[in-house]
This record gives sequence, C-alpha cells and structure tokens, in this order.
Amino acid sequence: MPAALCTLSHSPLIGFNNPAPETEARVQAAFDHAKKFVEDFDPELVVLFAPDHYNGFFYDMMPPFCVGTNATALGDYDTLAGPLSVTPIARQIVADVLDAGIDIAVSEHMYVDHGFAQPLQFLFGSLQAVPSLPVFINSVAVPLGPASRARKLGSAIGQATAALDKRVLFVGSGGLSHDPPVPKLEGASPEVAQRLIAGRHPTPEERAARQARVIQSGLDLAAGISTMRALNPEWDNAFLDILAAGDLTQIDTWSNEWFVEQGGDSAHEVRTWIAAYAALAARNRYSMNYRFYEEIKEWIAGFSITTAVEIPVQKPVQA
Repeated sequence: MPAALCTLSHSPLIGFNNPAPETEARVQAAFDHAKKFVEDFDPELVVLFAPDHYNGFFYDMMPPFCVGTNATALGDYDTLAGPLSVTPIARQIVADVLDAGIDIAVSEHMYVDHGFAQPLQFLFGSLQAVPSLPVFINSVAVPLGPASRARKLGSAIGQATAALDKRVLFVGSGGLSHDPPVPKLEGASPEVAQRLIAGRHPTPEERAARQARVIQSGLDLAAGISTMRALNPEWDNAFLDILAAGDLTQIDTWSNEWFVEQGGDSAHEVRTWIAAYAALAARNRYSMNYRFYEEIKEWIAGFSITTAVEIPVQKPVQA
C-alpha cells in the first residue's frame, strides 16, 4: 500500500497575532493545498512526529523519543482538546522499532500540546478523524542527541509500517528557524526549574500568563524590538533543499550547536521533519511535490508546508 507525507510548521500564535492580510492569504492557500492533498490520499493511518513545549513532557522523565499508545491533547492556545484516535497496532510498531535497534519509550497516557493538535486540526478538522501513531521527539529539553538519531528513528518507523495493508501518511510538525522565549533548566530560578521538572498541571492563571508572554514576544519580533534571535530564511530554505533532494544523511554532520547558531534554540523541531522524510524514504524513493515557505515574525516562525509522494518503481518492459 502507498505512503505519502505532509510536513507543516506549527505556531501557538496562529489566531492570536495576525500577519499582513496578503501573508495570511498565502498561508491559507498553502493549508488548503495540503488539506486537499491529504483528502485525495485518504490515509488509513497517520504517523505524527511532533515535539512538546513543556506541556506534556518534563524533566521528571524526559525521553528522547516516545510513542503514545494512548494520547490526550491538552488544548493549549485554543487548539482542540481531548483524546487522539491512537491506532491499536501502536504497540506492535514500537516492538518493531525496538527490534531495529532504536530505543524508544512508550506512554499509555501521553499528554500532547499544540505541536500535535494543530496538524490534526488543520488537515482533518478533528483529533480523531483518522487512526494515528503519535511520536514525540524531544526538540527543546537539553541534552539532545544528534539529529541523526531522529533520521534513524524515522527510518525504523517507515520500515515497520511497510508491511501494513494501509495507506500511511507521515506528518512532521514543527520548525523551521525560530527562537521563542522557552525557559532553560540551567540557571533557572527555583520556581521556573520546578515548572520545567514537574509542571503538568498549571493553574488557569499560570497558563494565561505564559500565553500572554508568548503572544507579546511575537508582536515584539514583528515590531523589530525583540532580543530574540532573528528568523533565518536562508537556513530554512537550505534545509528544505536537502529534503527535496532526498539525501538526508547530509544532516548527520550538523551539530546541535550549529542548529542553534543558524536557526535558534527551537530550530531543533526540524527533527520531526527529518524523521517524517526518513520514514517515507525507508519505504521508497520520493518526490517533494509541493513546497511553501514564508518568514512570519508575528508567529515567530520560519513557516513552511511541504508534501511528498512515493516515486513508482518502473517495471522493465518485457520484450
């Protein structure tokens, strides 16, 4: 059965900070294109690679990778809340990935935030429209492993799904360059450190204050008065060029420090795109058949949407 791919940036500021109308129109057209692509493909399983932003995963137990055999979206930033329709074969896929030599954690009660909810909401209008395999990739909490591990994870998951009699859509959610005000454990005050270690149940007042800070940071970046690292369209498009070319092993040479230098601390979210493209590549050669990019300061995002399809194997002509 065939596989396909859709990667898209997410931002908690969508719906809060409005870019120029012409920018919004281009983004909406890109979303419409991606949604039509997904509708035409009609997936029977969505493998969703996404990060977290200290909403579901914390330093009390921070795995590099985790598959949710049950998952619930928290509904932060007015995104959809509630259970995801996790595929009943999630445990078997995890077993296959472990057999392939990739260490991955499992959660029977995984909490996910807008990084997971937005792509499901934008592409399907629901958290439960299609059975899904939610795959968390740590992209924020240091220490981080090398980006090559995300590629190998994606390859293992792609191979694990190859034998399924299902149309599989690989989705990567995150990035590209952006450096939002995400706190760091090192040097944090005791109050902030405690939130990063075990902050799963903030009060409504705490969540509202955090949301207000992030919204204002986007407005400041758009106004040119921010101290955040600038977006980097050149780096973003160079990364997209590599995905389009299909030679993902180039990414293995990129150090974590270089990621931050080029794209900001949260540029590590492109690990979700690396994993998604590696999953598709593990099944067959592919072609990126759609690419959209826009620098959107109001959303603190080098914002992109891509789709890709398998290249059919040409059978030899019989003489």
